[in-house]
Amino acid sequence: MTPLELAAWTWKMPRRGRGFWFSLAIDVLWPIVVLFVRLRVRGRQHVPGNGGVILAFNHLSNSDTVAAVVFALTSGRVPRVLAKASLWRMPVIGRVMRSGGHIPVERGTVKASEALKPAVEALQNGECVMVFPEGTFTDDPEGWPMKGKSGVARMALESQVPVIPVAEWGTQDLLPRGTILPRLLPRKKVDVVAGAPVDLSDLYDLELTAEVLDEATARVMAAITTMLSGIRAAQSGSQRT
Repeated sequence: MTPLELAAWTWKMPRRGRGFWFSLAIDVLWPIVVLFVRLRVRGRQHVPGNGGVILAFNHLSNSDTVAAVVFALTSGRVPRVLAKASLWRMPVIGRVMRSGGHIPVERGTVKASEALKPAVEALQNGECVMVFPEGTFTDDPEGWPMKGKSGVARMALESQVPVIPVAEWGTQDLLPRGTILPRLLPRKKVDVVAGAPVDLSDLYDLELTAEVLDEATARVMAAITTMLSGIRAAQSGSQRT
């Protein structure tokens, strides 16, 4: 999308349910996205306009969340982000997370499984929940997704809502790992592409054993990787021509 097209989406993005501080953060960051990022968003037609849905993204950079939120909003949904609980303890970011009704995860403790209960409840109440199944930035040297954690599978199988695989690429150039300030110039290109819902229907009535959760997780990560392969292949092709 061009900057003009991106700006036009400002008036189309849903505002109800965003909360004051989350909404303010969006309004502050949105002009930066419009001016400094060549953002291309595709596959929004796969996101249902209402009802519970999981948006599952690969994880490259701290800027992934901004691009993912933009994808959700331009798809007509206000996302609830599943994120590390330490963010809630930060002065400004904590207000944003609480305001937006996001869902904290206590990493490395037994509380991590408990965090999925409000996520499942949110999905059953028709919310859009945004998750990075890898749980952290990929450690693959070429940026490919790692094996995902089972949380996304458990949420999907307990709530039985659609899981939309979404791949991001270019966010690692906008805000490389280990940096605090984004690299806005030269203008960065970021692609966000969604695919059709991952078919997990044959697993819905099965006991949630480790094998079932592993299978569901593998399907989600395979779908995300397929979407990412398409982005990278398209970029390689455009560079050769």
